[in-house]
Amino acid sequence: MNLPPLILASASPRRAELLRQLKLNFQILPANAAEVAHEHLSPSEICQLNAHRKARVVAKKIPDALVIGADTLVFLDGDIMGKPASLADAERMLARLQGRTHHVVTGVSLIHLRAHRERLFAVGTDVTFRPLDVGQIRDYLAKVNPADKAGAYAIQEHGDEIVAEVSGSRSNVAGLPVEKLEEELNAWK
Repeated sequence: MNLPPLILASASPRRAELLRQLKLNFQILPANAAEVAHEHLSPSEICQLNAHRKARVVAKKIPDALVIGADTLVFLDGDIMGKPASLADAERMLARLQGRTHHVVTGVSLIHLRAHRERLFAVGTDVTFRPLDVGQIRDYLAKVNPADKAGAYAIQEHGDEIVAEVSGSRSNVAGLPVEKLEEELNAWK
């Protein structure tokens, strides 16, 4: 790929690891952009808007780079399940997800400000949780730090203990849909 210098506008170690799978050279420069969730927007629109806001903050600082911004949210019954505020909140979220299918959406923004180009897209994945009791939920939470994870879980960290099925991109659930991102980067000229 003949791309401008790449920057990942995220502090997420999961996103960096997923991007490394594409064998690309990139820098990490986390964006300090407030996330928004307008009720009149769809899950895809919310994630794309937040991804755009993150990428744009970094692109304004380094306009010659191709900046990758991403935002992942968990949705159940039309409700956003963001990052838990506490361990009790994480336990409540997992109790609500147990035995049910929810939707994980990641919005991605690719911005090259100097070239006045942006590509926005979103990928959705359905995730079905196993039926879990309080003990299983607490055991899982003892193994992971849910504080920085939408929906209070990480599929790549003991996910097999709580997830029964994934329909769609597994990397999307971890925070970056690498299949679609690779396709978009290959098409970037």
